[in-house]
Amino acid sequence: MENFSIRNTLRSGDLGQVAYLHGKIYAEEHGFGFGFETYVMESLVEFHRQFDPEKDRVWVVEAQGKMVGFLLLMHRPENQAQLRYFILEKAYRGIGLGKILMAEWMAFYHEKAYSSAYLYTTSGLDPAVHLYKSVGFHKDSESQSVEFGVPMNQILYRFP
Repeated sequence: MENFSIRNTLRSGDLGQVAYLHGKIYAEEHGFGFGFETYVMESLVEFHRQFDPEKDRVWVVEAQGKMVGFLLLMHRPENQAQLRYFILEKAYRGIGLGKILMAEWMAFYHEKAYSSAYLYTTSGLDPAVHLYKSVGFHKDSESQSVEFGVPMNQILYRFP
């Protein structure tokens, strides 16, 4: 496994790479349609427009100058945080990197004294769900959808 680095700053081109990774990986691994990448792009614009470096943080994972993973904490109303865009290229899964990113996310969450957090995920992402549960997230609700071209369950997790 090659070395990787994690940075907490955004550079030009990063948001496009996040959308690209999501579009590529979710299409290849889960059969999601083009609408998913569009959804990610639209929500990244929302993130950019409300970005506050005192309240929000990104984790950009790079290897050999290429983005291979991403995660962010996005502030929301009522002192809530949202976990979004957690993604890793397949070669970087199963090596403890997800645990490192999740620990850093939780540390920032606590440092900024958020009162609660939430995330949305879909069925079929069992390793991610296991990671979320390991730090205290719990399932709040679940609904069926075909929003991204395949039948799935959309699941809301909350912390604490």
